[in-house]
Amino acid sequence: MNRFALAVSTGIARITGAGLGAYQTAMIRIGFSATWLLFLLREFPHRQELYGPEGPWSWNLAEQLISINGAFTALMWSDGQFWFETVYLLAVVSSVLLLLGWRTRTMSVVFMVGVLSLQNRSIFMGDGGDNVLHLMCIYLVFTRCGQVWSLDERRARRTREARARGERVVDRVGPALWGVLGLVLVATAFLDRLNGDPFVPVLLWALWLAQALWWVVGRFTRSGQSRIMLDVVADIVHNGALLVIMTEACLIYATAGWYKIQGSRWQDGTAVYYPLHLESFSPWPALADLLSANGVMVMLVTYGTVAVQVAFPFTLFNRRVKNVLLAAMITEHAVIAVVLGLPFFSLAMIAADSVFLPTTFLRRLGDGAARARARLWARFAGVGASGPGPLGRRDPKGQRGPKRQRDPKGPGGPEDPGGPEGQQGPEGQRGPERQPEPDGQRAPRRPGAPKEPASAKTPRPADGPGENTDANPGENADANPGDPENPDPRHVGFPA
Repeated sequence: MNRFALAVSTGIARITGAGLGAYQTAMIRIGFSATWLLFLLREFPHRQELYGPEGPWSWNLAEQLISINGAFTALMWSDGQFWFETVYLLAVVSSVLLLLGWRTRTMSVVFMVGVLSLQNRSIFMGDGGDNVLHLMCIYLVFTRCGQVWSLDERRARRTREARARGERVVDRVGPALWGVLGLVLVATAFLDRLNGDPFVPVLLWALWLAQALWWVVGRFTRSGQSRIMLDVVADIVHNGALLVIMTEACLIYATAGWYKIQGSRWQDGTAVYYPLHLESFSPWPALADLLSANGVMVMLVTYGTVAVQVAFPFTLFNRRVKNVLLAAMITEHAVIAVVLGLPFFSLAMIAADSVFLPTTFLRRLGDGAARARARLWARFAGVGASGPGPLGRRDPKGQRGPKRQRDPKGPGGPEDPGGPEGQQGPEGQRGPERQPEPDGQRAPRRPGAPKEPASAKTPRPADGPGENTDANPGENADANPGDPENPDPRHVGFPA
C-alpha cells in the first residue's frame, strides 16, 4: 500500500510540477504549422477554386451546409473578395509565426481559427491529412508548445537575465494582442457572427478570459502563490492535451489497421498493388511499376503495413520495440509522399508520430540544427566581413593578406642577442656560439611559463547535451542558459 501511495504521489507531482514533453510538443507545433503553411503556399494560385466565394463550392452552397452542421468558419462572415483574401493571408501569417514560436499562446488560437475557417468552408477539398490537422490544431491550443525551439523561449530567457541584473521588464506586445483580439470577439458577437455550434466561440472566450486572468495575477498580486497555482493548472491542461494527442494518434493507427484486416485485398496480400497503378496517385509511373513488379515485395509490404498499425498502440510500454515500429511508420509515410504523391498527408502523419519520438533523439536533432546554423552564420559573417582576413586567407580579389612581420627585438629576431646559434646580430655579426656544458649536463632552460602537467589540462567542453566532461563525469552538460536551442534542464521529456 505504501508503494502504491508513493507511486500515486510521484505521478501527481510529475503531472503538476512541469509541462511534460517539451520537445515533443515543439515538434508537433513545428510539424503541423509547416504542413499547413506549405499547403497554403502551394495552393495559393488555386485558392479561389478551393475556398473563394466564386469557386465551384460557392458561398451560397457553403452557407446552406453550415446552417445544418453549424461548423465554425470566419469565411462565412462575409462573401466579399477582400474578406476572403484577408482570412487567407491571416492563415499564412499565423502559420509562419507559430512555426517560429512567436507568442505561441496567441498564435496557436489564430492558427486554429485559420485552419477551421478554410477547411469548414469547403469540406469536400480535404483528405485524411486534413482531418488530422483539423483535430490537432484544436489540441495544440491547450499545450505549452513554446517551451523550447521558439522565440518565446529566447524571450523568456532574456527576461530572466534582465531581471537578474535588476532591470525592469514590461511586456507591451502581449496586452496589445489581447486587446485587439478582444475587440474582434466583441465585434463578432455584437454582429451575431458566432452563431452555430457553440464549442469554438465558447473556447475563444474562455481562452481570452484566461489570458486576462494570467496577466492580472502576474501584474498586481504581491504573493507568488496565485501565479504558482495558475502554473499548476496550465501544466495539468498541457499534460492532458498531450495525452489526448497521443491517444488520438494511437486510435488513428488502430482503426486503420483493424479496418484493413476486414478487407479481402489486405487478406490476400495484394492491396498495395492497386493504388500504385491508379493514375491519380502515380506521379512517378516508372517508380510505381518498379515497386509493384515483385509479388513477394508487394505481399510483404501489405502484411507489414497491417501488422505495424495494429501492433503499434500495444508497444508503447516497450521503448525499443516502439521506436522500431515508429521508424517503420515514418519511413512508410515518406514513401507514400513520394510514390503516391501525397506529401501533405504524409507530413501531417509524421508530425502526429513525432509525439512518440525519444527525447534524447530530439535533443541531438536540435543540437545538430544549432551547430549547422552556427556554421552557416559564421560562414556568411566571414564572407561579409570587411578588412584583411586572417593570415594566409585570400580576399575576394584572390590576393593573399599581408604577411606577418617579425619583431626585430623579439625572441628569435635579428636583434636578439640570445637567439639561436648562427643568428645575425644588428651589425651582421653572428650571435655567441653555444658552449657545451661540462660533464655532459644540460644547460638550464630559459625562464618562461612552467609546463602544465597533463593532469591539469582544462577539459574540453562538451559539444552538446548528453556528453559529459572529464571534470564532471556522469553529469549532463546540457544546461546552457545562453543557447536558445538548449532549454532549462528542468523541462522533462515525455515519453522517453
